[in-house]
Amino acid sequence: MQRSNLLIVAFAALEGAAGVALSAAAAHISSAANLDTASRFLMIHAAAALGLGALLAAKPPLGRWLTGVGFALLAGVALFSGDLVARAFAGDRLFPYAAPIGGSLTIASWLALAIWALAALRTK
Repeated sequence: MQRSNLLIVAFAALEGAAGVALSAAAAHISSAANLDTASRFLMIHAAAALGLGALLAAKPPLGRWLTGVGFALLAGVALFSGDLVARAFAGDRLFPYAAPIGGSLTIASWLALAIWALAALRTK
């Protein structure tokens, strides 16, 4: 992978982390529909997971790290969105702090993706 591609991945990952943080804040600050937030969150991160899958198919450096990022991203999104959906349909949370844990795990996954890209960039 070229250096420019790795820099794009690093900056896209940082933008993704910022997007997740802002979406999480918006879910708590305004009375926006939880389902809308959950669906956007799931769609955006589904595309990200597909991108990670395609990237892994190329056998990149530090592939195990990248695989862990993919699973952590999927788990974080499931917790965050699942909690919002549970609130919308059941009127209750999945469990205490499910959404903050999921959101934090998702943010950490995006940051871990940035760290992976920068570490891989050093091998070029």
